[in-house]
Amino acid sequence: MKRLLALSLLCAAPALVQAADYKTDADHTFVYFEALHNGTSTVRGRFDTVEGDVVFDREAKTGRADIRIDIKSVSTGSKGFDEHLLGGDFFQAGQHPEARFESTAFRFEGDLVRAVEGNLTLLGQTHPVKLNAVRFNCYQNKRLNREVCGGDFRTDIQRSQWGMKFGLPGIPDTVRLQIEIEGVRQ
Repeated sequence: MKRLLALSLLCAAPALVQAADYKTDADHTFVYFEALHNGTSTVRGRFDTVEGDVVFDREAKTGRADIRIDIKSVSTGSKGFDEHLLGGDFFQAGQHPEARFESTAFRFEGDLVRAVEGNLTLLGQTHPVKLNAVRFNCYQNKRLNREVCGGDFRTDIQRSQWGMKFGLPGIPDTVRLQIEIEGVRQ
């Protein structure tokens, strides 16, 4: 009887291991961008409103992310520059108010996420990108009494691939994206 019970528990064990759902923490999730400005200085900005859902299963080494970026929340520290970015030369925020990243695969090294591959939709066009983890960690947040997972992810994109061609070649095509994200387990 003990063997039968042990066998049934072993068979049930995989069903007990489940992916966990996480909701992005608005206070700790931002998308930054930087680009060279006419060969002189680096222009930086960020999007202040980023929302999303992540499903993460460390044991199965799988995950799924759906991250939405409010284009109108762009912030460079310059009102005039923000307005130019929101207009027709760059983000066309009136026609395309949201950018979206939907993952296709999480890549692990041991228990740690090392990259997230997926599709970035920007200006109504969708192309694959790979977000490389600079760091990744999970911890028990004592204030929330919940697990929080997150990290810093980085990639370089060619903005012209999404149709953003203003200022080329004076304003280079390469834009670095830095994603800082934390998700609270639900």
